Amino acid sequence: MKKIFLFACTALLSLASFAQKADWKQMHEFHGVMAKTFHPAEEGNLKPLKDNIQELAAKAKAWQNSEVPTGYDAKVAKPILKQLVGNITAVETAIKAKKSDKELTTLITATHDTFHEIMEKCKPGDKH
Repeated sequence: MKKIFLFACTALLSLASFAQKADWKQMHEFHGVMAKTFHPAEEGNLKPLKDNIQELAAKAKAWQNSEVPTGYDAKVAKPILKQLVGNITAVETAIKAKKSDKELTTLITATHDTFHEIMEKCKPGDKH
């Protein structure tokens, strides 16, 4: 009986731990595209950004429209996700308008900063 009780307690603790470390699939998908566009842009190579802006925009919108998993603060994340989609829309518009590399770099850097803001602020327990 004691072994069954210990097993049940261990299982419940594992489940609670899993919930606290919730995974946000759309966040990771967005990050994958952001990484392959932003890091080359940091080094002056804007081709990956220009080639992947539609995918980046689609991933951002999918992330914005996704359900916020347990373990993340939706009240904090949702407004920043809205800002992120707005930033990406500005990048997309600037690319279509053939804006300068300097302007594109500034816009994608701001977008990257917004992405990190979500990462830093939406976890529960943070006081902002």
